[in-house]
Amino acid sequence: MAMTSRGSWPSSMGRHQLDFVLLLVLLAVGISVPVFALLPSLPRGEKLQIITSSRKFYIKDDIFWKDGIAFQIIGGDLHYFRVLPEYWEDRLLRAKVLGLNTIQVYVPWNLHEPKPGMMVFEGIGDLVSFLKLCQKLDFLVMLRAGPYICGEWDLGGFPAWLLAVKPRLQLRTSDPAYLKLVERWWDVLLPKVFPLLYSNGGPVIMVQIENEYGSYGNDKAYLRNLVSMARGHLGDDIIVYTTDGGRRETLEKGTVPADDVYSAVDFTTGDDPWPIFELQKKFNAPGRSPPLSSEFYTGWLTHWGEKIAKTDAEFTAASLEKILSRNGSAVLYMVHGGTNFGFYNGANTGSKEFDYKPDLTSYDYDAPIKESGDIDNPKFQALQRVIKKYNAVTHSITPSKKLKAYGLIKMKMTTSLFDLVSMTDPADVITSANPISMESAEQMFGFLLYESSYITKKSGNILRIPKVHDRAQVFVSCLSQDVDVRVLSYIGTTERWNNQPISLPTTECNSNTSLFILVENMGRVNYGPYIFDEKGILSSVYLDGQILHGWKMIPMPFHNLNQMPNLSFEMHHTKKRSEKFNLTNDVSQKEPALFAGEFFIDSAEEIKDTYLSFNGWGKGVAFVNKFNIGRYWPSVGPQCNLYVPAPLLKPGKNTLVIFELESPHLELLLEAVDRQDFTCGSNDSKVDQL
Repeated sequence: MAMTSRGSWPSSMGRHQLDFVLLLVLLAVGISVPVFALLPSLPRGEKLQIITSSRKFYIKDDIFWKDGIAFQIIGGDLHYFRVLPEYWEDRLLRAKVLGLNTIQVYVPWNLHEPKPGMMVFEGIGDLVSFLKLCQKLDFLVMLRAGPYICGEWDLGGFPAWLLAVKPRLQLRTSDPAYLKLVERWWDVLLPKVFPLLYSNGGPVIMVQIENEYGSYGNDKAYLRNLVSMARGHLGDDIIVYTTDGGRRETLEKGTVPADDVYSAVDFTTGDDPWPIFELQKKFNAPGRSPPLSSEFYTGWLTHWGEKIAKTDAEFTAASLEKILSRNGSAVLYMVHGGTNFGFYNGANTGSKEFDYKPDLTSYDYDAPIKESGDIDNPKFQALQRVIKKYNAVTHSITPSKKLKAYGLIKMKMTTSLFDLVSMTDPADVITSANPISMESAEQMFGFLLYESSYITKKSGNILRIPKVHDRAQVFVSCLSQDVDVRVLSYIGTTERWNNQPISLPTTECNSNTSLFILVENMGRVNYGPYIFDEKGILSSVYLDGQILHGWKMIPMPFHNLNQMPNLSFEMHHTKKRSEKFNLTNDVSQKEPALFAGEFFIDSAEEIKDTYLSFNGWGKGVAFVNKFNIGRYWPSVGPQCNLYVPAPLLKPGKNTLVIFELESPHLELLLEAVDRQDFTCGSNDSKVDQL
């Protein structure tokens, strides 16, 4: 737990004293608790000092004021959940070197409540430690509390289990059942924030409710409910704010007509900011509209299959100066993007639900601080030149971190998909007449295997799955006439964005043919009208035009970010082949399997950040020393390599396990390299480049 500086203790320190008494009581009755994990230590004899209400951040005369002095926000978004905790301070220091004075950060509900009532605020979810670290480095904080955050994050930060609640919840509305769950979540979150408010001695100057709501709905009762909840926990002094696109329509729908709610705007980099700031004034009370672009875009997001998004450094810097030169405030989105570790990447859609566009694992965003922390780039330098005119940079340049190429890693197939099936606890297998969604099966992320059976026609069969989210690989098998070994055959793939019937070939089986459909959740939609994005098979399955009944749903227990692994991925787990299944050796068959490899690091001094190159592999997910570093898909691109931060590595043996869905590298080789690479795939899709 980070210490505040002497003379800067929060006003809630009386609560800490009470906690200390309670801890002594617990110890007295023999209950062991980690005392030093809960309380900061004090120098001997030092007294606690309570911060008075003289600390104040407020709005007056269309200006932000900090303790009576006019304040220009020059901030940046940096997300604790996209950066390993060991690197939080490093990335914040680089933002300080850039010249920023404020950090804006989302709070993703789904990371902190992965199951109903199960709250997680440890590891990469240790929000309080992150906020205290911001304060230690003299940053102010703008906290975006949600409950919806967007952010190219799975389901816009909503927990996926909300999609399984019956009757169906109306997300982002004044639906009482939905609001009750939001209130339960904020009853946990906001009391953690309260001691960290600026008026209480902490860094938090503003708290945002919702996010760009005017681009989604027009339920003013919903927004007023959120304001009331926030005020109930945080009091009347904190600035509660909204963010909406800088157009009249979105501001009319997304703002709260109240004197105590501040409306900020965002808009395309390069737009003339000052007419938009004039429009902003119409949606704030008189004198309460300091010009603020709360999302000044330094780059843009990229989906699989697109060219990597890039924006020109000098153009971006010149656009920022148009705001700062006239005393406007701006928050760089992003100052550092980071990585969508685990299965938490989001997705977008086009005008139709099936026009599905999942985000990359990398959230580099073409930000000035790159995914690996690099600041030796034109964008960082151009922005720094502008910012230092308005906020003196007092920190020296922190050298960019060195990356290391550890070389080739030989992989070995260890476990087939159906070996994993044989390891599944029968109690976890769900049977149903028709397929059910992942959420209904309580398999929120990763993969779900659907199994059924059918009678083969001599002319073959036609399989149709009208609605599958997001990608389904189809296999068939039967019991051989000669030996009791099941041979698995890959038949084809159908996708949400390219849903096609699949022809099932004739098989000579003594009994019914088994049908297996492996469905991958590639990330839930985080923006737009199709945000209620359930995963799995979401319709009946048709065989030759008739509904196929009788299904088993078998969960694939891969762990997500900030979860303990529920499979042993140790190198020595080379398991015996299942007696019932056998993989063919034909690479074109595309049978999913686990592959494992290892590489060695001689000493702690040799441990550096690295990237794993997946050139030559198909599609899948990777784990380094049991940590889920995310998805790879080099055949589609543009991302070729996955980022491996040094804190994941250790001296000696390091283990790498990948779940390859399609075609492994012909020589079963991976390579640890010292560079980012966004040149994979055909890149037929185009994105706008400024």
